[in-house]
Amino acid sequence: MHEKTMTFSVHEDKESEMKKTLTIIYDALKEKGYNPINQLVGYILSEDPTYITTYNNARSLIRHIDRDELLQVLVKNYLND
Repeated sequence: MHEKTMTFSVHEDKESEMKKTLTIIYDALKEKGYNPINQLVGYILSEDPTYITTYNNARSLIRHIDRDELLQVLVKNYLND
């Protein structure tokens, strides 16, 4: 009758979704012949979507990622590795 309460983290779900989206964007950039890391860094620094190709809807997808949250996740993961 007294079951344990299950918890979940929206933050972890958001990180997972962000990773999936970035992977799609990375693959689209690579397929079009761009250096995906350079293009993503350019976008992160400037928030200029023209760094991201429109191929496979990548430019639209990048706009759904909050840049501040992305930087937070990147720094956290960099320091945890």
